[in-house]
Amino acid sequence: MQNASGYSSATRDRVLAIAAEIGWLPSGSARSLAKRRSGIVGVLFPDLDAGGDAEAESPLYVDQVIRGAERAATAAGDALLIAATRGSSGHDLAMSVAGKVDGLVIVARALPDDDVASLGRRLPVVVLSDRSGRRTNVDSVSVDNRGGMRALTEHVVHEHGLRRVGFVGGPRVSPDSQERFAGYREALRTAKLPVPRTPDVIGDFTDAGGARAARKLLDRGELPEAIVCGNDEMALGVLRTLIAAKVRVPADVAVTGFDNLAVADHLRPPLTTVGQPMRDLGAAAVHAVLTRLGSEDATRQSVVLPTRLVVRRSCGCRTTALNGRKTA
Repeated sequence: MQNASGYSSATRDRVLAIAAEIGWLPSGSARSLAKRRSGIVGVLFPDLDAGGDAEAESPLYVDQVIRGAERAATAAGDALLIAATRGSSGHDLAMSVAGKVDGLVIVARALPDDDVASLGRRLPVVVLSDRSGRRTNVDSVSVDNRGGMRALTEHVVHEHGLRRVGFVGGPRVSPDSQERFAGYREALRTAKLPVPRTPDVIGDFTDAGGARAARKLLDRGELPEAIVCGNDEMALGVLRTLIAAKVRVPADVAVTGFDNLAVADHLRPPLTTVGQPMRDLGAAAVHAVLTRLGSEDATRQSVVLPTRLVVRRSCGCRTTALNGRKTA
């Protein structure tokens, strides 16, 4: 009996046995020609080299996103091509990568909007962790940064009765940072508390930046009752600096983060934060690319994944618990 390819099972087994004996491998180029696809999805993210804009993105965040993207690509039988863009050379690198892949996942701020829009006219492009797809007419995948930070700030204000709540922001140009600060401001406005126009200090989304931010707050004299950090890495630097200065957390100052990195549960005290599905972000972006490949005329997608409040002891709660309330 013959299979769908027109060969009998015996012939197929014999051919495979000979191929294994001589060490033959299938040609990726020939397979790509047959499928009219390269079988590769590209991922572009901002260079994290300490000599450049390292403090603009969290390497731990990017690592988790790439892991999710790789898992989704592998499940679909595709490979992942990963590249880091930096400065003016990022344009040439992006154009080179675009010529080798079927579609691109672009992490926010890896490329200017004009380049994103240009690439989007040539192949499927999904912008990750940013809603700039609205400006460039490409698909986008993001998380509910605003709702997550609003829920966390409301917890600090309403559950613990704290009124002087400071904010450590990420890079001013980061869409994630902007949305999280907006959620913080919404929570303060709802609670009829003073609403600052800018973050108290900037920590650039890194541990070292958080430490610098904490030292600035200490130098100002009276600390706020709570320090809400734009991500977990900054919160880690804040915690370390406060503890070194003999400030008790949370007895003297509550501290919170955003991301729910694995380290957050192992800090002392464990960090109250917002869990965002970082691996799901990468996976959803790859799925969006593959969907676009399957139907170029499909409606442009703008996917927003939910976040979740994760309550631990750094905010003043006595027990560790996961709040199942999602924000989107």
